[in-house]
Amino acid sequence: MSSDTRLTAAEVAYWADRLDQAPPETIVAWAWDTFGDRLALASSFGAEDMCLIDMLTRVTKTPRVFYLDTGVLFPETYALIHETEQRYGFRAERVLPRLTLEEQAERYGDGLWARDPDTCCMIRKVEPLTRYLAGVEAWMTGIRRDQTPFRANARVVERDEKFGVIKVNPLARWRWEQVWAYLQARGVPYNPLHDQGYPSIGCAPCTRAVRPGEDPRAGRWAGFGKTECGLHK
Repeated sequence: MSSDTRLTAAEVAYWADRLDQAPPETIVAWAWDTFGDRLALASSFGAEDMCLIDMLTRVTKTPRVFYLDTGVLFPETYALIHETEQRYGFRAERVLPRLTLEEQAERYGDGLWARDPDTCCMIRKVEPLTRYLAGVEAWMTGIRRDQTPFRANARVVERDEKFGVIKVNPLARWRWEQVWAYLQARGVPYNPLHDQGYPSIGCAPCTRAVRPGEDPRAGRWAGFGKTECGLHK
């Protein structure tokens, strides 16, 4: 691995094309070989992220994995974080908002997420992520092209202009069935809420189970016409 791991725009385009049809494991290994500990895996501990954790820990014993602890994650999510750390032998970095829930309530009123989820996401997710990514060269995510129309054009390697870093999306080409097949084949632990109708799991107040026939992300911010928290745009 070079001591200077910054990629030029031409290099990003080259690797995006070269790796587009590669298996996710190959993309994960390339990312680690290229960036080492300057690469951080952002994990919500959903199904896709659990696949990536399993893949990353097969190429390094010291992965850099972080999560945005909004303070209102599901109990099942916190339990899975502990289980994952125990199984794979690493400690995930806990990234906190500048405001506690109590301070947020004092400034904006109780239950901000129920009135203005965009502002709540900005405080509890986007600002902490922006602060964290200032210290890395690349971040890895579990986004897939078939999740939302906005993500349909995601490349496996791209320049994240919003945060000023390289973004690696190893599962971009995968469908949900492939994610699930990997979890089952490898015996990877996953959030039990997936078995209860939650294909996408975020904060507890803003996530509900998806009804039969609904879009997989219909359970996120239901009633607000919102499908993204602002991390991926």
